[in-house]
Amino acid sequence: MDINIVVQKFVDHSRYIRGLSPKTIHGYHGVIKLYIKYTQIRTIEESSENNVREFFVNGRTERNWKSNSFHRYHTALSVFFKWCIKCSYIKENPALALEVPKVEKRLPYKLTKQEAMKLLEVVYNYPYDYKYLRYRNHAIFSLFMFAGLRKSELLKLKFADVDIENLSIFVNQGKGSKDRIVPMSFTLAQSLKRYSDERKRLNKTCLEFFTSLNRNLGYTDSGLKRLVIQMRIASGIKFSIHKLRHTFATLMLEGGCDIYSLSRMMGHSDIKTTTIYLSASAEHLRSQMTKHPLND
Repeated sequence: MDINIVVQKFVDHSRYIRGLSPKTIHGYHGVIKLYIKYTQIRTIEESSENNVREFFVNGRTERNWKSNSFHRYHTALSVFFKWCIKCSYIKENPALALEVPKVEKRLPYKLTKQEAMKLLEVVYNYPYDYKYLRYRNHAIFSLFMFAGLRKSELLKLKFADVDIENLSIFVNQGKGSKDRIVPMSFTLAQSLKRYSDERKRLNKTCLEFFTSLNRNLGYTDSGLKRLVIQMRIASGIKFSIHKLRHTFATLMLEGGCDIYSLSRMMGHSDIKTTTIYLSASAEHLRSQMTKHPLND
């Protein structure tokens, strides 16, 4: 059967039957297309252990894939081939016998407490042309660093999801299609209240919590990217949005938050994902070391 037809059926199944996120589907689709382009196969029956192996060897030797990239590509192709077996397009998984390298375990990059405070200060004191931008941008960065939201979760946040009075944020269908409630600190509530009042003053009525300046529409991904670049230059701090999420997690642990509560706030499916922040937080580990009974 034509490989492109099979791939389209896989994409449709992933979207409409399994309900995977567009980002996950896009990732799977990209890996499969790369495999097809490299091997030049036209039918699904041409998939074999040999051309799969050649594809991954080329990736490691010519494209310099790291082990994490290898794992991501291998997972995508394995999911695709398992679905093909289930649909009787092929009999065996050509990626099954492939030896997978050990995953590199790296500590998540984060900002120090001083860098986090400096960044929030720069975001608020930046010479904006409009007061609305000052309050909105500070609220955005506050949500990243005081609530640990993902970029997609922040952009999808609705006005009704933010309950400033009861100090809670409802994350609707976050990663893995899971709902969760994130508690709000008083510091974060102050920043969100300032922005919310200014939003009402300008008669912003769209459903999204964060809106653009000139239009009554939700804030866009491209707008957020421009804002991040602007603040990198202004603050002199190298950071990404996901780095701010890592910063939230490590600072929470250093402040005494237990790992279970942090896992719930971060929206992790497995608490093992959260435990990596224990290693990243030197202050947290140091505080535990003081409990050694011989220290007395």
